[in-house]
Parts: sequence; structure tokens; C-alpha cells
Amino acid sequence: MLVDFKGLPDSSRIWIYQASRSFTEEEIVEIKSEMDTFIQNWTAHGQDLKSGYEIRYNRFLIIGLDQSAQSATGCSIDSSVHFIQELEKKYNVGLLDKMNVSYKQGEYIAYKNLIDFKTMAKQKAISKNTIVFNNLVATKGEYEEHWEVPASESWHSRFF
Repeated sequence: MLVDFKGLPDSSRIWIYQASRSFTEEEIVEIKSEMDTFIQNWTAHGQDLKSGYEIRYNRFLIIGLDQSAQSATGCSIDSSVHFIQELEKKYNVGLLDKMNVSYKQGEYIAYKNLIDFKTMAKQKAISKNTIVFNNLVATKGEYEEHWEVPASESWHSRFF
């Protein structure tokens, strides 16, 4: 059951998929349509999942699930991962690689592999004040409060 992401409770579980590149405006239109269809039909043991999504910075796909009525199951999570894999193939973009970091450089969103990010920290090309995207947040409340934070306030701090 597709609902407005903004209306999901703060306790909703979220999954964040970071793209290896920005999506074009045309791709965003297509992806929104595909996300609408997927979420409208997303179920767990035959029960609709009350969920929504948003796309941020033309680069992050965020799916939220209100688990108060029905929780995700292994099969429903598998189906969402399969859907994301289909998007990866269709748009020739990485969405599932967790060994990459996105951070802000002014208004630009930079995307680096973890080794390069660590090297940049050592070379002081980025600092503990660099705004990073903490894609490990697990709930909508955490997402709203702790997703876009200085590196010193996230798991990225170990590199400084």
C-alpha cells in the first residue's frame, strides 16, 4: 500500500540506496513510476505493506515501511532487493554497493569508494566537518535527524 513518505511514523523502518551517479530528470520520472508500482504491490504473507518512498538529491532512493500493521519478512525484503537490482541493470547504476561513501562538496554530492574516502581524510582533503550521508540509519526518525551529518557524528568519524 503506497502512502506518502512524509506521513510515515518516525518508527518506520527505512532502506537507503545510494546511486553511483545522479539520475537524470527523465530517469527520475521513470523511477518514480516504477517505485509506485512496486510499492503498491509490495506484500508480506499476502498482506499489504504500508510504505512510501522519496528520492533525494537525484541520487538516493529511500523506502520507508510502517511496521505497526505488518512487518517486512525475508521474502518481502528479498523482493525489494530484487526490484533494486532490476533498477541497477535498467539504469546502469550501482545502488547496492555499501563500500562507497557519499558526501557534500558545496551543493555537489560526491561519491567515492571507501578507500579513497579514507585517503582523502588522511590527506585532509575532507574534514570531520564534511557533511556525509549516514546510510546506516534504520528508522525514519533517525533518517530525518542523523542522515545528513558532519562526519564526526557518524561512523565516518573513524577516518579522522
